[in-house]
Amino acid sequence: MKHTKRLLALLLVAAMITFTFAACNDNGGTDNDDGVFQIGIIQIMEHPALDAAREGFINGLRDAGIEFEYDYHNAQGDNATMASIAQLFVDNDVDLILAVGTGAAVAAAAETQTIPIVGTAITSYTRPGLAETDEMPGFNITGASDFKPVAAQVAMISEFVPGIQTLGILYSSGEPNSVVQGELARETAAAMGWDYVVGTVTGTADVQQVTLDVASRVDAIYIPTDNTFAVNMALVGQISQDMGVPVFAAEANMVRTGGLATLSFSYYDLGLASARQAAMILRGEAVVGEIPIHFASDDDLFYIVNGHMAEQLGIAIPEQFHDYIEWPDSE
Repeated sequence: MKHTKRLLALLLVAAMITFTFAACNDNGGTDNDDGVFQIGIIQIMEHPALDAAREGFINGLRDAGIEFEYDYHNAQGDNATMASIAQLFVDNDVDLILAVGTGAAVAAAAETQTIPIVGTAITSYTRPGLAETDEMPGFNITGASDFKPVAAQVAMISEFVPGIQTLGILYSSGEPNSVVQGELARETAAAMGWDYVVGTVTGTADVQQVTLDVASRVDAIYIPTDNTFAVNMALVGQISQDMGVPVFAAEANMVRTGGLATLSFSYYDLGLASARQAAMILRGEAVVGEIPIHFASDDDLFYIVNGHMAEQLGIAIPEQFHDYIEWPDSE
């Protein structure tokens, strides 16, 4: 009888140990009972580029044969809302979090150090402390970067505005990724021998006044990837036409809704890259913190020129850009 009781006790302990190890998440794969992974998606705000990255991620996971369900929440740019969404995902013990935008990733990382986080549409992972290095993030996060070729984008402006002397640079001071690109734009303008005027905003309420002020003092304007300006590009585009000052934006959809031209890449493809990383994690093929941050290659880049804006501004599109003209307002 004593031996029987001891055997039962040992079996019970063994079962508890097995359960404990099965429940643990070492950032290198996840366990679920029915083979269907639960994924939480936090998006910082609605915008065509961010939406495309999210759609690319979802479709990429499906193409990879991953069985999953997802819970999508949009924070509409509110930091407190992002924190609440992240906490919800932690409480629900999701298998993986997709963070669309820097603020979303920061909120998720603040709530969990164990659930794998995959980012997308984030320019820098190291600047806000999300990763130790791009090659070896080191924490429970990896992802795809939307870092743009800022120097090439700024240099391109001289093709459309020969003789440019002063460049305006607009971005949100509260968006770390925008600040990084703004600094690079200033360096490039200086290297080109141009003067520059910087205008920063803290939110949507500042966009009109700051844009008008900068436009009155420059020959052209450059706007990096910036969520605040992205959702206000129609207003910026109208000011551009009224003032006769062309705006060159870092992202394709920003050009389509108010800018003149850019050199950019597909955010949908960026989402696909994030999906490939997530699939590796969910299958247990790699540890999240050991997956390098993905960056677009030169082969991924393409030009976009807004033909409607060129007409309104009276700017002759250089011949080398004729194959890249779009007419977004006539579609």
